[in-house]
This record gives sequence, structure tokens and C-alpha cells, in this order.
Amino acid sequence: MSTPGHTLYRRSLAGRVTLLTTMAVGLTVALVAAGAYLTMRLQLQDTLDDSLLDRAQAAASADALQKLTVTAEIPSWALGAGDISIAFISTDPKPEVVSADRNRDAPQIELGDPEYFVAVRGRGSSMRTIDTGDERFRVVAVPAQSNGQALVIAQSLDAQERVLTKVGLVTLLLGIAGVVLAGFAGWGVARNGLKPVRRLTGAVETIARTERLTPIPVEGDDEIARLSSAFNQMLAALGASRDRQRRLVADAGHELRTPLTSLRTNIDLLSQATATDDDPQALQLPPTARLELMDDVRAQTEELTTLIGDLVELARDEPLTHVVGTVDLAELVEHAVARVRRRAAGVVFDVETQSWEVVGESGTLERAVTNLLDNAAKWSPPGATVRVRLLDGTLSVDDEGPGIAEHDRPHVFERFYRSDESRSMPGSGLGLAIVAQAAERHSGTVRAEASAYGGARLVLELPGSAPQGDAF
Repeated sequence: MSTPGHTLYRRSLAGRVTLLTTMAVGLTVALVAAGAYLTMRLQLQDTLDDSLLDRAQAAASADALQKLTVTAEIPSWALGAGDISIAFISTDPKPEVVSADRNRDAPQIELGDPEYFVAVRGRGSSMRTIDTGDERFRVVAVPAQSNGQALVIAQSLDAQERVLTKVGLVTLLLGIAGVVLAGFAGWGVARNGLKPVRRLTGAVETIARTERLTPIPVEGDDEIARLSSAFNQMLAALGASRDRQRRLVADAGHELRTPLTSLRTNIDLLSQATATDDDPQALQLPPTARLELMDDVRAQTEELTTLIGDLVELARDEPLTHVVGTVDLAELVEHAVARVRRRAAGVVFDVETQSWEVVGESGTLERAVTNLLDNAAKWSPPGATVRVRLLDGTLSVDDEGPGIAEHDRPHVFERFYRSDESRSMPGSGLGLAIVAQAAERHSGTVRAEASAYGGARLVLELPGSAPQGDAF
């Protein structure tokens, strides 16, 4: 079963703005109308009370009481104009109501304790509303000149209630008109105010349909303009990501073509060189040549495996995953050196490290360090020394190879980039690109320099801190 909140949010934004505007204005109009009605009602009541009290006090004055007749009549000039009735209360006789005009029937109003107490005390006054069933009266009692007597004046509230009824009807009609006008105003505000939102929505739908990442025009500096600017930034990031993916696919296809072609050629040679009973004239290869072909196939298979692994690593174009923790970079470097030593037996590794803790992915960092060491071992001649230093979060790897030309240094960390000297060397051309990606994902940097030992120096800097025990 749907709730009012869910029903509201199933409406369009323009519908919600119109509905909320109508509700807000309608509530405001209702409160203003109710306040105006109550204010007028109280004002009319106060005016009537003051008028009745003034009349009663004037009629009870000494001059007016001298005009009293035996039948307790008061001339109408003493009371002023108005539909009123009077009565005299004394402590002994029963109170009765008589009209100020003999020719008019007096209403039957039952007086009570408030009026009697005014007659007994001989001071003060009382004011209240009495309902006879057919009519409502406002009754005031004031003490008369004689002790133990009070003058009571009652005036019908019909005229006042007719005025209030008309005022209430007019207020209700004005309130309904105000709500209707508020609805039209809300619809106009929603239609015109949300026009930039509709333009932005249309532009986004066009981009989603055509996949053309064309920036959206930005007008003004309001919230819609900020949203458009943020969307343009997202489009730029999406476009850059798509370009990287296209470039990666193109470069990967180019790099995969060479080993696959060589592998196919070697497999064809092996297939043709296999003698069968049906074809005894098949090409026969010497055992040494067959072994060389098999080694070549095995090496190309390993190269493809490495290349595919590097491509998978580079395809992880996303921020750090949730598998992060504190990594001791010195311990990680020691593990990487031990692994590279086993496959580069002809190279000497001179290692010196200090503890440095980094928050990140242990596997990604170890892969980056291993690639730096493999690159140094690959370019170092037999018997050369690779110097590894880790100091204050800066890892430097120096080799004794031919070094990197100055014009190649800015490009060695690009995907599939190879200098003229490295085209004949094995490798996928992705190792240093993986190092650059790992450094970027951990807010670090990597650069290539000339080494003081004649070769190349690769420097990886990662933010972190020294362990507390190693602070000194």
C-alpha cells in the first residue's frame, strides 16, 4: 500500500513544485483569513460591549432615573438608538424584563446571579451572552442610584452575527480564489523555473542516446549551472577513460600480433616437420632444431602470459579497493629483491632500506617494486650491481646498463613505449606503466634520472610515515 510520501515522490518535479506551492499558499491564506475573521469578531464584540456599558451607565444616571414611571419605563432617548430591552432588579421583587418601548414585545430573557450580585453589591458591572433558544443577547448590568437595584440592558446579536456571516462567506470565497491563483502561480513558477532543468535533461538524454560526449552549454552561476559544470567534468573524465581504453585496446592488439604470428609460424613448422605413415616424405628436423623451436614456443607463450597479465593489471583503472592496509615498504622491497635474485642470478643486488609504512594495496605495491627491479636486472650486464635504496619513503633503483636517453625519460612510463635501444629486448613494454599507475593510485610519483653509476636511476616516492620505534 502506497503512503502519501511515496505518492508525492512519484509525481514529476514540476507537479511537486505546483502542489507544494499551492499547499503553502493555501495554508497561508487560510491562516490569514481565520485571523482576520477572529479579529473582526473580537473587535465587533468589544465595540458592542463598550456601547452597551456606556448606554447602561448613562441610563442609570440620576437624571435618567428621575424620568422613571410607575411601570418602570425608561424613555428611548435615554437609551439611544438600537434594538434593546431593559429590566430593573431589586433585592426583593422578582427580576423582570420590560421593553423600552411599550409598542414592542419584550423578549423573555431569564436573568441570573451575575445581574443579582450587581444589585446586591451596588457597584461594578456584569457582561455576558444569554441564549433564549430563538435568539442570542448580550446583557449588561450596572448598579442604579437606589440601593439594592440594578439596571439591566440586553441587545440582540442578530445584526452582528449577520455581519460576521457575510464576512466569513467573503473570506471563504477569497481564500478559495487565493488557493486557485496559488495553483496557477505554482504551475507557472514550476514551468518557467524548471526550464533549465528540462534543457539539461534533454541534453543528457541526447548524450545517452548518441554516445557523443559533447559538453553542455553552461549559463549563469546558479545551482543548475553548477550541475551542468559538474556534468561536463564527468563527461570529460568519461571521455578520457574511453580514450584510454581505446588506446589500450589498440596498443594491446599491436603488441599481441607479433608474438602470436611468431607462435603460429613455429607451430606450423613443428606440424610440417612431424613424419607420419601417410607422409613419409615429411620434413625432418634435427633434434637440436626441434628443441630450439620448442624453447621458442615456450618463451613466446610465457611472453604472451606476461603481456596478458600486464594488460589485466593496467585495465584496473579504478581507485584503491577495500583491500587496503598498512604496508611496511622495507619488508616488501626485501621480498621483491629475493624473488628477482632467483631469476637474475648474474646480477648482484646491493640493498639498503629503512622502515617506511604506507597505506595501500600490498599486491599492487609489490608488483610495482618487482617491475623496477626486473627492469634494472634486464639492462644490467652480467656481474653488474643493482643498488636499491629506501630512505624516507623514496625508493631508488640504480643499474649499470646503458641508461635512458634524456629525450626518452618523460615517455618510459607510457604504455607500450619502447626506445630505439629496447626494441630488440624482451618484455611487454608495460612494466614501467604499471609502476606509474601504482604510484598514482597511492598518491605517489615515479621518475627516471641518470644514475651516478653510469646507468639509469628510477625513483619511486610514496607518502607514508616512519614507524614509531624508528622515529629516531
